[in-house]
Amino acid sequence: MRLAELSETSGVSVATLKYYLREGLLHPGQAVSRTQADYDETHVERVRLVRALSEVGGLSLATIGRVLEVITSPGQDWITVLETAQRAIGSGRAADPDSSDGSAPDQPRGPRASAWLVARGWQVHPNDPLIDDLERAWAACDDVGLGLDEERMNAYADHVERIGEIDVSTVPADPEGAIRQVILGTVLVDPVLAALRRLAHQHISVSRTASH
Repeated sequence: MRLAELSETSGVSVATLKYYLREGLLHPGQAVSRTQADYDETHVERVRLVRALSEVGGLSLATIGRVLEVITSPGQDWITVLETAQRAIGSGRAADPDSSDGSAPDQPRGPRASAWLVARGWQVHPNDPLIDDLERAWAACDDVGLGLDEERMNAYADHVERIGEIDVSTVPADPEGAIRQVILGTVLVDPVLAALRRLAHQHISVSRTASH
C-alpha cells in the first residue's frame, strides 16, 4: 500500500506518518521509485502501537522512540523489555536504572521502603524510581495515621505477588508483543484492579454486616 492507503487504514494523517518516518518511529517502506514507497501490515501495526503508547500510555514521542529502539534491537530478552516498559510508564522515559557511573547510590532510595524490600527478599534494582514512589506513598499513609506497618504491607505484598505472577506468566515471548502487553496492560488493568478492590470492600462490608 502507498502512504495515503496507510493513512486511511491506520486512521493517522499523512503528515503525521511522514513525521513518524522522519523521527524513526516508523520504519521505511519498500522504495518503488525516488519519491514513493510501499508499506505493509507491519507498518500498520507499528503506527497502531505508537498511537497506543502515546494516547493510552501517555508517553511522549521521544520516550516512545527509546522504547521502540529497545524492542527492535536484536538479542533483547523479554526481561529487558519488561524493565524498559515499566520505567517508561512510571517516569515518562525509558531510562537505564543504573546510575551514570554504574555504581549504586551513596544512600538507599527510600530508606524504609528499601529496607522492607530487602527483608521481603524482592529482587529489584536498588536504583529503581518505583522505590522512591513507594517510600513517598508509605510516608503519606503514616502522616495521616493509617497504620500501614510492615505486617500489613507484607499481607498486601502476598496478594500483589500473585497478581504479578499472572501478569508475568502471560507476557508474550516476542519483544514487540511484550512491550504492548506490559505498557497497555498496566495502563488499562490498573484501573480494573482499583475498581475490583473497592468492590471487594463493599462486598466484604455487606457480608459481615449481614452475618451479624
